[in-house]
Amino acid sequence: MSLTLDFIGIVTTDLAASLAFYRELGLEIPADADGEAHVEAVPPGGMRIGWDTLETIQGFDPAYEVPTGSHRVAFAFQAGSPAEVDTVFAKLTAGGATARVEPWDAFWGQRYATVMDPDGNAVDIYAPLPGS
Repeated sequence: MSLTLDFIGIVTTDLAASLAFYRELGLEIPADADGEAHVEAVPPGGMRIGWDTLETIQGFDPAYEVPTGSHRVAFAFQAGSPAEVDTVFAKLTAGGATARVEPWDAFWGQRYATVMDPDGNAVDIYAPLPGS
Protein backbone atom coordinates (compact mmCIF):
# COMPACT_ATOMS: atom_id res chain seq x y z
CA MET A 1 0.00 0.00 0.00
CA SER A 2 1.33 3.45 -0.85
CA LEU A 3 -0.96 5.75 1.12
CA THR A 4 0.55 8.87 2.70
CA LEU A 5 -1.14 10.92 5.41
CA ASP A 6 -1.13 14.31 3.70
CA PHE A 7 -4.06 16.39 4.93
CA ILE A 8 -5.96 17.14 8.13
CA GLY A 9 -9.34 18.80 7.63
CA ILE A 10 -11.39 20.87 10.07
CA VAL A 11 -15.10 21.49 9.56
CA THR A 12 -15.92 24.89 11.01
CA THR A 13 -19.08 26.82 11.74
CA ASP A 14 -17.11 30.12 11.93
CA LEU A 15 -14.28 30.13 9.43
CA ALA A 16 -12.90 33.56 10.36
CA ALA A 17 -12.71 32.66 14.07
CA SER A 18 -11.07 29.31 13.33
CA LEU A 19 -8.49 30.85 11.00
CA ALA A 20 -7.72 33.61 13.53
CA PHE A 21 -7.14 30.97 16.23
CA TYR A 22 -4.74 28.96 14.07
CA ARG A 23 -2.93 32.12 12.95
CA GLU A 24 -2.20 32.70 16.66
CA LEU A 25 -0.50 29.29 16.64
CA GLY A 26 1.79 30.44 13.85
CA LEU A 27 0.10 29.05 10.74
CA GLU A 28 0.51 31.33 7.75
CA ILE A 29 -2.99 31.84 6.40
CA PRO A 30 -3.72 34.81 4.14
CA ALA A 31 -6.01 37.42 5.68
CA ASP A 32 -8.28 37.36 2.62
CA ALA A 33 -9.00 33.65 3.18
CA ASP A 34 -11.63 34.40 5.84
CA GLY A 35 -14.39 34.64 3.24
CA GLU A 36 -13.58 31.42 1.36
CA ALA A 37 -15.49 28.13 1.55
CA HIS A 38 -12.30 26.00 1.62
CA VAL A 39 -8.87 27.09 2.87
CA GLU A 40 -5.56 25.23 3.04
CA ALA A 41 -2.20 25.96 4.64
CA VAL A 42 1.08 24.05 4.56
CA PRO A 43 3.01 24.45 7.81
CA PRO A 44 6.66 23.45 8.13
CA GLY A 45 6.84 19.70 7.78
CA GLY A 46 4.67 19.59 4.68
CA MET A 47 1.38 18.11 5.91
CA ARG A 48 -1.51 20.21 4.72
CA ILE A 49 -4.19 21.47 7.07
CA GLY A 50 -7.48 22.74 5.75
CA TRP A 51 -10.78 24.24 6.77
CA ASP A 52 -14.19 23.79 5.23
CA THR A 53 -17.30 25.66 6.21
CA LEU A 54 -20.22 23.58 7.42
CA GLU A 55 -22.11 24.64 4.29
CA THR A 56 -19.32 23.34 2.05
CA ILE A 57 -19.37 19.91 3.69
CA GLN A 58 -23.16 19.71 3.65
CA GLY A 59 -23.04 20.64 -0.05
CA PHE A 60 -21.65 17.19 -0.89
CA ASP A 61 -22.67 15.32 2.30
CA PRO A 62 -26.19 16.57 3.16
CA ALA A 63 -26.46 14.14 6.10
CA TYR A 64 -23.37 15.60 7.85
CA GLU A 65 -24.09 16.72 11.41
CA VAL A 66 -21.81 18.67 13.69
CA PRO A 67 -20.51 16.26 16.37
CA THR A 68 -21.50 16.89 19.97
CA GLY A 69 -19.88 16.01 23.27
CA SER A 70 -16.19 15.97 23.99
CA HIS A 71 -13.52 16.08 21.30
CA ARG A 72 -12.49 12.99 19.36
CA VAL A 73 -9.31 14.33 17.83
CA ALA A 74 -6.55 16.59 19.08
CA PHE A 75 -4.01 18.64 17.18
CA ALA A 76 -0.61 19.12 18.80
CA PHE A 77 1.80 22.01 18.32
CA GLN A 78 5.36 21.74 19.62
CA ALA A 79 6.66 24.87 21.29
CA GLY A 80 10.31 25.89 21.41
CA SER A 81 10.53 25.71 25.19
CA PRO A 82 8.46 24.88 28.28
CA ALA A 83 8.07 28.63 28.95
CA GLU A 84 6.61 29.10 25.48
CA VAL A 85 3.89 26.55 26.30
CA ASP A 86 2.78 28.78 29.17
CA THR A 87 3.03 31.94 27.04
CA VAL A 88 1.00 30.53 24.14
CA PHE A 89 -1.60 29.05 26.51
CA ALA A 90 -1.99 32.43 28.25
CA LYS A 91 -2.23 34.30 24.94
CA LEU A 92 -4.87 31.95 23.52
CA THR A 93 -7.02 31.88 26.65
CA ALA A 94 -6.76 35.66 27.05
CA GLY A 95 -8.04 35.87 23.47
CA GLY A 96 -11.11 33.79 24.33
CA ALA A 97 -9.99 30.18 23.78
CA THR A 98 -11.37 27.72 26.32
CA ALA A 99 -8.76 26.16 28.58
CA ARG A 100 -9.09 22.37 28.73
CA VAL A 101 -5.90 21.43 30.63
CA GLU A 102 -3.76 24.07 32.35
CA PRO A 103 -0.01 23.84 31.64
CA TRP A 104 1.66 21.07 33.62
CA ASP A 105 4.82 18.98 33.64
CA ALA A 106 3.75 15.63 32.22
CA PHE A 107 5.33 12.44 33.51
CA TRP A 108 6.46 11.59 29.95
CA GLY A 109 8.86 14.54 29.97
CA GLN A 110 6.95 17.42 28.41
CA ARG A 111 5.39 20.70 29.49
CA TYR A 112 1.83 20.21 28.24
CA ALA A 113 -1.40 22.19 27.96
CA THR A 114 -4.66 21.91 26.03
CA VAL A 115 -7.04 24.59 24.72
CA MET A 116 -10.13 24.18 22.60
CA ASP A 117 -10.36 25.78 19.16
CA PRO A 118 -13.54 27.69 18.21
CA ASP A 119 -15.17 24.47 16.96
CA GLY A 120 -14.41 22.40 20.07
CA ASN A 121 -11.34 20.56 18.77
CA ALA A 122 -8.58 19.98 21.31
CA VAL A 123 -5.28 21.71 20.59
CA ASP A 124 -2.33 20.51 22.63
CA ILE A 125 0.74 22.68 23.10
CA TYR A 126 3.87 20.96 24.36
CA ALA A 127 7.64 21.19 24.69
CA PRO A 128 10.26 18.78 26.00
CA LEU A 129 11.30 19.43 29.59
CA PRO A 130 15.02 19.95 30.26
CA GLY A 131 16.78 16.64 30.73
CA SER A 132 14.06 14.64 28.95
